[in-house]
Amino acid sequence: MARWKELPAALDSREGRLIAELRRLKDHSGLSLAALAGKTGYSRSSWERYLNGKQPVPREAVRELAEVCGLEPTRLLVLHDVAAQVRRPGGTGAPRTEAPGTEAPRAERGEDSAPQRTVSLRGCIAGIVAAVVVAFTAGLLAGGVWGGDEAVADNGKAGYRRGVAYSCDIRRHGEELRAGHSTSRDILLDINSTGFDVVEVQCLLREHGFDPGSTDGLYGQPTKDAATRFQKARGLVADGIVGPKTWGELRR
Repeated sequence: MARWKELPAALDSREGRLIAELRRLKDHSGLSLAALAGKTGYSRSSWERYLNGKQPVPREAVRELAEVCGLEPTRLLVLHDVAAQVRRPGGTGAPRTEAPGTEAPRAERGEDSAPQRTVSLRGCIAGIVAAVVVAFTAGLLAGGVWGGDEAVADNGKAGYRRGVAYSCDIRRHGEELRAGHSTSRDILLDINSTGFDVVEVQCLLREHGFDPGSTDGLYGQPTKDAATRFQKARGLVADGIVGPKTWGELRR
């Protein structure tokens, strides 16, 4: 698989994080840009621009990519909304793209620009929404756990506790291998992910002979290293990120 081009140096880090996640998802799906174009409402050239940071990714494109790859899109949409907030007037990072029929800022039209001292109600609401989105994203990127020792796992199953080493109940369900903690086949897991989906991956890695060091549901470096070794052995993209293709091999 061809290596991705380096993203533009001027690209905001939040925009870069979104594109990196979309690239990983596309790579794990095994779809070419042409195949992706055939399954979504966006052309091959559009996907090439989006995934190389040449043009902001539309929210609908993020949703369609997630759905084509069998991934619940909420987390990616939150990342998109944070990146889009940066592109709005007064933000930093990539320049915004004007929607059809809208006017460019005063400075771009060659008019005198004067400081705007009046804050509109819409601006206040937008600021509050932005703060909520950023806080929500911070929680997701930290691993999806709120509260004290007790939490709800990424797959919605209650009862996960940090620091507990869970037992593995490896069984066959038809042709699918399971460890008794999750039935996931598509959720993306990487460093700082937590919950029973991670326990399931750790158990399955150990069953296949790739020891993650623990079955505590914390996706740390030992788990990532074990997943990378497993991916190399199975001829997958060896990035240590568990996605649909790695899940499929773990379930064999």
